[in-house]
Amino acid sequence: MNSVKHVAIIMDGNGRWGIKHKKSRNLGHKEGLKTVEKIIKTSIKNKIKYLTLYAFSTENWKRPKKEINFLFNLLENFLLNRISEFNKQNIRLKIIGKKTFSKKINILLNKSEKKTFKNKKLQINLALNYGSKSELVQSFNVISRNKKRINEKNISKHLFTQNIPDPDILIRTGNTQRLSNFLLWQLAYSEIFFEKKLWPDFNENDYNRILNRFKKIKRNYGNI
Repeated sequence: MNSVKHVAIIMDGNGRWGIKHKKSRNLGHKEGLKTVEKIIKTSIKNKIKYLTLYAFSTENWKRPKKEINFLFNLLENFLLNRISEFNKQNIRLKIIGKKTFSKKINILLNKSEKKTFKNKKLQINLALNYGSKSELVQSFNVISRNKKRINEKNISKHLFTQNIPDPDILIRTGNTQRLSNFLLWQLAYSEIFFEKKLWPDFNENDYNRILNRFKKIKRNYGNI
């Protein structure tokens, strides 16, 4: 039976959920945070050590400014209200992606990471302003600058996810079957589960069903 150390999730469908229910994409983003809370609790119950959440991609800057501002206000409030609780629950927060936000947001992100750095129960990797292609380019540039050999070990060493095991599972909600520039290097041997439900509708039972399915999969890694 396979053990699960690391789950990565593309939380797709918030905007569509909001339009469907109240004709407001922002409402969907707000509801999506409730699902995040449920998935964190279920991850802890299942003794998962790493949870990577795709919150904002490098491509998401193309969205309307109003929606972007709402998303970052939501993030700010979430961190201000929950980071102390994370600390009590022994949860570490790590940001993966380029921190090119407002000074206020950058300070808050850095404080949150620093405050939870020593926590061990669960590490949440929040992918913000993250794009896998630019991550790989950055890794190659560092290797080149340091005149090191280009090999798998050195590439992995200079990714945002250095020292984090590759995901065992990728879940994407929202009835869309693509990776959307997310962890392209790290997902090489991950088991991928595409879910029809929009993210705010995804629940603990759905998550547990996927975890249980994964445990029974025969994983060959190229062998037979």
